[in-house]
Amino acid sequence: MDPGPSFDPVAVEAALRRLPIVELKGLFRRSSNYTFLVELRGGCGPPERLLAVYKPARGESPLWDFPTGTLYRREVAAYLLARYLGWPRVPPTVVKEQAPHGVGALQLFVDARPELHHLSSDGRRNPVWMEIALFDVLANNADRKAGHCLTDDRGRVWIIDHGLTFHVEPKLRTVIWDFAGRPLPRRLRPDLERAAGSLEGGELAQALSELIDRDELDMLRQRVNTILKPAWRMPHPTSAWSVPWPPV
Repeated sequence: MDPGPSFDPVAVEAALRRLPIVELKGLFRRSSNYTFLVELRGGCGPPERLLAVYKPARGESPLWDFPTGTLYRREVAAYLLARYLGWPRVPPTVVKEQAPHGVGALQLFVDARPELHHLSSDGRRNPVWMEIALFDVLANNADRKAGHCLTDDRGRVWIIDHGLTFHVEPKLRTVIWDFAGRPLPRRLRPDLERAAGSLEGGELAQALSELIDRDELDMLRQRVNTILKPAWRMPHPTSAWSVPWPPV
């Protein structure tokens, strides 16, 4: 399924949940955790076929700062947050219960041009990079590499790899520091205000509460409310640790 002009993320989510995984097509060799390209296929009428990225909980490498077996749920939580905001583009991502290596995250595969990423362009000229940088502050992303920003054949940027997100401690680690010191763009404020309201017991809070724990959800609320303050500015890097390695 190509995310073209008539792309319906809700329909893609439903297909990812409904269709069986019929083939493990390969393993992404450079991934820190076990990550598979899979094919889903089925349907009573015209056959449906999807390529997706499958990250099983059993394949997650142990980390000292993130609880074991939670990274796949953070992937889904990041997608739901981006979908609610309306930015940035994250491929539809769901929890897949029935899968070859057990429960995990299943995300629509995006065919991208690997030579195009944040470090290969002037990020300040495209407003999508500010959206991504702000989203990473919101999600407290500890691993935003340039290679996690995919550009498709239509020139659209999709962001992936959100397993290291929503920690209760400050963890922001990114290659996108172009906007340090900038205020919140006015055009994005209404989306954040809407999210702030929904995080107070609304639809977004309910959806995320099934994926991240209560303290992590509370810290997300705090980050949203802090960003909405008039004096808030995009953060600056604090040390060499603030930039991931390798950067791509």
